[in-house]
Amino acid sequence: MTDSEGNFHVPHDRFRAVFWDFGGVILESPFEAFARYEKSRGLPPGFLRRVNATDPDTNAWALLERNEIAPPAFDTLFADESERLGHRVPGADVLGLLAGEIRPPMVAALDRVKAAGFKTACLTNNVVGGDKATAARATAVNEVMARFDAVVESSKVGCRKPETRFYEIACKLVDVMPHECVFLDDLGINLKPAAALGMHTIKVVDPADALSQLSEAISVDLG
Repeated sequence: MTDSEGNFHVPHDRFRAVFWDFGGVILESPFEAFARYEKSRGLPPGFLRRVNATDPDTNAWALLERNEIAPPAFDTLFADESERLGHRVPGADVLGLLAGEIRPPMVAALDRVKAAGFKTACLTNNVVGGDKATAARATAVNEVMARFDAVVESSKVGCRKPETRFYEIACKLVDVMPHECVFLDDLGINLKPAAALGMHTIKVVDPADALSQLSEAISVDLG
């Protein structure tokens, strides 16, 4: 809401927290790297996402994100799964595609959200050892992560989006109810259970549009 002078005021009676996905929201989407890989290897468009979406609760990707297997086992299991779908792709190749660039406008928006008094959490499906980061990149990522009041990582909590428990853990960590939260993610499958719990969800396709939606939802100028 704005007053007669155009100043924004936070409607604390509605939302108290903003939750952010990491890859695809704070970072550029790994799907862009997937597409480049598929094109360079002559794979059908969307093939890697198709592998990840097949048996999504029990496949190699799910096991890795819950830290139930290590990267060497993922390398073989993913290759076997992709081969059953027509093209053998080493899992190690996929892990090498996960490191997207940080989006400065998203980080700036995160800072403004925090300054406005909202609690923040990062909700990320991640893997141990998946991002072969340089020292400089690791420092930059750590600086972003340090901004959040809480970070929920699938590889540490033993569950993952879109499992309901994952969102409940995030709410408990920052002491809010789901209906008090706005959640940004680039995948609809991750947003559906959050919305079912009562969260206000924003799908990040175009980052600028997503930030405009967030600005409207929480009445904070993110421009």
